[in-house]
Amino acid sequence: MVPFTALLVVVALVSSEAIWAQSGRRKDQTKKAPKSIASPVADPNKPNDGDSQPPKQTKKQSSEEVEASDVIRVSSTLVPIPASVVDVKGNAITNLKLADFELWVDGQLKSITELTRAETPIRMAMLFDNSGSLSVAREFEKRAAVHFFRRVLRSSDEAAIFSIETDSYLAQPLTRDVGQLEQTIINFGRPEGATSLFDCIIDASKYLRPYGGRRVLVIVSDGVETTSRADFAQAMAKVLADDCQIFIVQTGLYEGANLRALAAERRMEELAGQTGGAVYMPKTTIDLEKAFDEIAADLAQQYVLSYYPGDQPPDGRFHRIELRLKTRKDVRIRTRKGYYSQKAPNIAAREW
Repeated sequence: MVPFTALLVVVALVSSEAIWAQSGRRKDQTKKAPKSIASPVADPNKPNDGDSQPPKQTKKQSSEEVEASDVIRVSSTLVPIPASVVDVKGNAITNLKLADFELWVDGQLKSITELTRAETPIRMAMLFDNSGSLSVAREFEKRAAVHFFRRVLRSSDEAAIFSIETDSYLAQPLTRDVGQLEQTIINFGRPEGATSLFDCIIDASKYLRPYGGRRVLVIVSDGVETTSRADFAQAMAKVLADDCQIFIVQTGLYEGANLRALAAERRMEELAGQTGGAVYMPKTTIDLEKAFDEIAADLAQQYVLSYYPGDQPPDGRFHRIELRLKTRKDVRIRTRKGYYSQKAPNIAAREW
């Protein structure tokens, strides 16, 4: 017979997961419906021969709202730390071992439990700007994105595509089919409407959260925000809480700088810097293709370190990270700058 206390634990875990599932974003039914409809998700850590399915959508609540502060994440306490290491010439250093690294969390030296290389699977979402602010070299941007998928995706990786618009949406759920990804990009029409970039970042981060592997957002946009309900701080907190690394191909800014463009540039640099990614600002179509190639090379050369906070209380606090090399001083390490402890932080008034 199962002890009564064990039954209580099971009931508590199921209840916590149900609360988290109910926090998905709801869209106004009068707005444009997403072009892809989510279907039930399989175990995100279980390998399969077909495509992964996006998280299962829950029914609309009829009575009371679930506040972000009430959501408790039921997940492992593992903190993944992707890291890119280059020498003074920018060449990747690929022969380091676990003993070469040391990790500082909130100013204290901590143990790193595991180090893997770039064979760790990638779960990627490309956020492609289809708002009216982008029009220069549009067709080349689409071709460069197609080339990127061909270059970066391996058999163990999957990618999804979000369209950044007035009402951003999931255009292609996670798949290993490069042809599907290419066709989605090719089929995007003429850019129009406003730019809900922060909302799209938050939705893509939430979408990738249930899946294992390295979670990566690749944003192709000028970075100029106009209509999101969320603000920049909320978007930043969300991607850090969901362990996403952000790479940005910031296009459309070479026509001339203005205050909005400079503010967008600073925000994109902070997003990438805090998550261990990078920003590319191509001035020509050749630079644009090179930017995608460099992101693909970066992902192929990364280290992924694992840190277990142990008895750290799941209070939703932000903890600062500093990763160092004990054996070499002539290198540069690019990695995330921190993480949130297990409880989901209270980072937004809007619903995800």
